[in-house]
Amino acid sequence: MIVRDRPSLLKLFFILRGSVIQRIFPQVLFVFGLSALVVWAHRIDPGLVPSVNSGPFALLGIALSVFLGFRNNACYDRWWEARKDWGQLIFTARDFARQTLILTELDKVSGDEARHRLLTLTIAFAHALVSHLRPGSHAARTLERLPQDLVAGYKASRNGPDFLLRTIGSELASLRASERISDLQWTMLDGTIARMSAVLAACERIRNTPVPFGYTLLLHRTAYLFCFLLPFGFADALGWATPFVTALVAYTFFGLDALSDELEEPFGVSPNDLPIVALAETIEINMREALGEKDLPELPKPNKYMLM
Repeated sequence: MIVRDRPSLLKLFFILRGSVIQRIFPQVLFVFGLSALVVWAHRIDPGLVPSVNSGPFALLGIALSVFLGFRNNACYDRWWEARKDWGQLIFTARDFARQTLILTELDKVSGDEARHRLLTLTIAFAHALVSHLRPGSHAARTLERLPQDLVAGYKASRNGPDFLLRTIGSELASLRASERISDLQWTMLDGTIARMSAVLAACERIRNTPVPFGYTLLLHRTAYLFCFLLPFGFADALGWATPFVTALVAYTFFGLDALSDELEEPFGVSPNDLPIVALAETIEINMREALGEKDLPELPKPNKYMLM
């Protein structure tokens, strides 16, 4: 995710990191070249490339803008919901660290050991969720934080984060069975784990349920056809200004389309996707601090305005 102060007006036109211009530049350049070719052909032989009434293009442009706005809003809602889910996970993990203090009050030695294992599993869960949402990445970090007796079970599981939540639940059940915590305390702690499980399910729903493909395909086709046909409607009225006007329109429509694609998959690695690695590292630092560790790294900071 791009994290930076608002640039000045002069710098605004030269920023590339975080912009979609790199993705859509070939399409914009093609529209510019096509527009120049249409204007040239119209000037050479108006009969070959006749002037077309620009009225329908204005109406279609308005309709296309509305539909692109709807899709952009739908994709942003997905992005924002995913961010709220991770915010809820950070809150729940901190709440769990506070609630487990009851273990140290009941039995200082064994309570500290049980609390350390529970919070270590919480750290592993946060990193495992990153690997789950970004397949093929962050797996080594998860294994680093995982207790050795759980590595084999974690690797064999089809859903690593859920495996760790079940393990935490099993640890809490053992504490209750040995009467080291009461029914009320077990209910409180188990409810916190249930909230973590709800975050996992919500993130899986976002990842596994994209915006309907037919809706996306319709907008893709309409945007491309509109931009390719636009110079025929303005070649006579705008002359050699047509390539610049159509390129600007193409930049707007293709840019909104590309930005929607990035926001639709909030757990990816595009510049505008969520920094779930940084959020997992934040949870780890919070849990380690709750355990009393002193030599802790700084909270994640952007590297060249990029936070992953």
